[in-house]
Amino acid sequence: MTIEVRNIVKEFGSFRALDNVDLRVETGELMALLGPSGSGKTTLLRIIAGLEWPDSGVVTIDGEDALAHGAAERHVGFVFQHYALFRHMNVFENVAFGLRVQPRKIRKSEAEIKKRVGNLLDLVQLGWLADRYPSQLSGGQRQRIALARALAIEPRILLLDEPFGALDAKVRKELRAWLRNLHEEIHVTSIFVTHDQEEALEVANRVVVMDKGRIEQIGSPGDVYERPASAFVHGFIGESIVLPVEVRDGRVRLGDRDLDLIAQDAAAGPSKLFVRRHDVAVGPSGSGVFEGAVKAVRAFGPMQRADIVLGGLGGDILIEIDAPRDHSLKVGDHIGLQPQRYRIFADR
Repeated sequence: MTIEVRNIVKEFGSFRALDNVDLRVETGELMALLGPSGSGKTTLLRIIAGLEWPDSGVVTIDGEDALAHGAAERHVGFVFQHYALFRHMNVFENVAFGLRVQPRKIRKSEAEIKKRVGNLLDLVQLGWLADRYPSQLSGGQRQRIALARALAIEPRILLLDEPFGALDAKVRKELRAWLRNLHEEIHVTSIFVTHDQEEALEVANRVVVMDKGRIEQIGSPGDVYERPASAFVHGFIGESIVLPVEVRDGRVRLGDRDLDLIAQDAAAGPSKLFVRRHDVAVGPSGSGVFEGAVKAVRAFGPMQRADIVLGGLGGDILIEIDAPRDHSLKVGDHIGLQPQRYRIFADR
């Protein structure tokens, strides 16, 4: 099932939540809507589901006008952040609920319902919990049951709103891999909303980065990480060093110093230099574009993170870098720093 939205506008009073949004989701795709709070990602998801209505624009599902139908008629499965399981029903009945309330003319027989629910519980690897109640389950188990319930009606589209947001970090990581594997089995066109960049990059086929009601970039996880289209995308995805620079006569300046960096066709004027923290090479003093003094070092796994005070720039600037453990850094060391990959964007 393909999904297409065109020129979608949605306002809440004077606040424009979506500003002429265009998006196409391909059949069988697992797409992430990624952005900070207030970026419009959940509003867009709810409009596709039929839980909100746009002020203007078009939504089609497989070429059919979705706005001519309510939520129940769109045949969409929706998974909420907080599970929304019925506390008085056991796991089996929670999953069966959507099947039992279908109109009589399309409702399955009791034998078919039992078979469908059993297959779904096996799919989410929780068949052994069929008689338990939600209060007897862990958060990760509840979310998998909520997903099974959404799949029970054989939806054309699966929508997930911050599906792992209420879980702790370890469980979230486990469920990301599980969801990706599950999607490879069922191939239902799926969209999930998240503000967690790692989650989006790890799970989705394509990522839609949103900010202030607009789409900043659409691309594969590799595209949006390695080739960010804007300063916002670079700053939001991954951890970056951001320095205020100025482009003048094709040169990059920081404070009163010319930096030995290519301006990358950036327009003249105030700009920002973005460098991933792991894309800075560390060498002896005098070996890089920047000179710095190590203020603090924290080691974790194969990496170490260091606070560096950049000197000679008309005022001290504090940055953080990531470096391999085999390059031992100590507080007080004076080092050279050379950006290996960087981007320059106009300051807007």
